[in-house]
Amino acid sequence: FTNPVLNEIGKKHDKSAAQVALRFLLQSDVVVIPKSTHKERMEENINVFDFTLDVSDMNAIQALDEKESLFFSHYDPAIAEMMIKLH
Repeated sequence: FTNPVLNEIGKKHDKSAAQVALRFLLQSDVVVIPKSTHKERMEENINVFDFTLDVSDMNAIQALDEKESLFFSHYDPAIAEMMIKLH
């Protein structure tokens, strides 16, 4: 999590960029299931209920959305076929 926007908001709330991202999703009514095998990260993941992002924080994070996945194209038929085979 090296995004400067997430890091700056994190500094403002004394939280990590990951915590800011989780809090953003929660405040956006997205169900979040963070995964970690490290105790420290698990504790960090649960410590997102003691702060709230304000409207300017939420808008700054929303502005990061490029409307495209960083991992794969949801419109690529080959990806759809691969996903079907996984299930």
